[in-house]
Amino acid sequence: MARNYENQSPTEFQRLPEYKREDDWIRAFLQEAKIGHFATSWDDQSFITPSMFWFDEKNRQIIFHSNIAGRIRANIEHNPKVCLEASEIGKLLPSNVALEFSLQYRSVVVFGIVHILTDPEETRYALYNLIKKYFPTMTAGKEFREITEKELRATSVYALQIESWSGKENWKDRADQSDEWPPLDDEWFDEPF
Repeated sequence: MARNYENQSPTEFQRLPEYKREDDWIRAFLQEAKIGHFATSWDDQSFITPSMFWFDEKNRQIIFHSNIAGRIRANIEHNPKVCLEASEIGKLLPSNVALEFSLQYRSVVVFGIVHILTDPEETRYALYNLIKKYFPTMTAGKEFREITEKELRATSVYALQIESWSGKENWKDRADQSDEWPPLDDEWFDEPF
């Protein structure tokens, strides 16, 4: 029977609570994760968009950007509820039971409301910190030109205000095996697949 999720936080009811990670782990993961997948929607149609992002820990928000016009901007103006997923995978984990095949992964899912930054100073601050996350040794005005007014007018910068989040990690060496079937040889666990 399906669980009733009505009136529940989207992070309730973790299926495998032993994989759940605490807030400090989530914060550290968001500081390092390279790509986020942002889920937006327009009425009954959902959209996923991969993007670079910066976790502004001080303001408990995720900063990302897009073109001034397009699907992301239109969706957010229509419905500012957004979900972000960021993940990392490791090796594939074979098993001698079909339903136990798995992979190593770490992931965070963030839920919240997005607002579009409009103050030029705030927008520049957000964009420079986004650049700093990915290119920490480069400086505006030195290795690259500073952001121009024209570029700001052509860019939408968003702040996803975090309402809730969850982190999960499954980084075990092997998937579960059954003693009801012959065990896999060790060579299977070293395969790169």
